[in-house]
Amino acid sequence: MPNRWELTNRLNPDRANAHRDTDHDGLRNLGEFRHTTNPTDEDSDNDGHDDGDEVTDGLHSTDVDEADTEEDGIEDGDEDADDDAADNEDEDDAVENCVADDADADADNVSDEDENDFGTRVHDADSDNDGTDDGDEDADGDDVDNEDADDDADNSCDDDQDEDDDEDDDQD
Repeated sequence: MPNRWELTNRLNPDRANAHRDTDHDGLRNLGEFRHTTNPTDEDSDNDGHDDGDEVTDGLHSTDVDEADTEEDGIEDGDEDADDDAADNEDEDDAVENCVADDADADADNVSDEDENDFGTRVHDADSDNDGTDDGDEDADGDDVDNEDADDDADNSCDDDQDEDDDEDDDQD
């Protein structure tokens, strides 16, 4: 990897880091360079589908450089390419580690991969600028805040990982 690229992407050019996965998206830094994605952003095109998944899933309906590969108005993460009733972004949730799965770049308590489900932006905690963080909004009107919409009894992380979707700031 060229030093200039590493510096631009906040990597240390004096360290051997090609085989590291800085953003925990399943795509090593060398792969990020080859696919022209951001090694510090698990979803470079902000479509809800991690870069590593888009590169390795073998689906023609997703492209790591395009948020809506099929140009059908549905972002790649919300597509169901294999018709199994699970969105592409949710396919591997059961096997992803907690840190990668629950990344929240803007600290609004809505994971980056779920921001597109609510029509909110990954790097803006208050996407509609109404003074209420996206996690505290109720985008679908079901009386459940966005931050709690994807929670269930099986949502847990290892003791050394943080997942905090509760209003009470309890550690799960």
